[in-house]
Amino acid sequence: MRQQISDYDLKLDHIPIRCDNTSAINLSKNPILHSRTKHIEIRHHFLEDHVEKGDHILEFVDTKNQLVDIFTKPLSKENFIAIRRELGLIDLNNLDS
Repeated sequence: MRQQISDYDLKLDHIPIRCDNTSAINLSKNPILHSRTKHIEIRHHFLEDHVEKGDHILEFVDTKNQLVDIFTKPLSKENFIAIRRELGLIDLNNLDS
C-alpha cells in the first residue's frame, strides 16, 4: 500500500484504514493469541504486523459512514449522493450546479 501511495506522490507517515468492527480494531492492538482467534488467516496477521510497526492505523468509523458501501451495497439515492460527495466524485450529468 505504501508503494502504491508513493506512486501518486503522496507522503504519509501512516496509512489510515477505517473499520466499523471494534473487535477487529482491538484484536489488531492486542497481539495475544486467544482461542477465538485461531481461525484468523495469515493475511490478517500481516495487517496486524503493520499496525504494530505503525505503518497503518486502524480508525473506527460508524457503519452509517462507511464510504466503501458505494461499491458493495445497493444504496438509496440520498446515501449514494452523500457518499459520492465524500469521495470527491462529481456527477457529469449536473455540471451546471
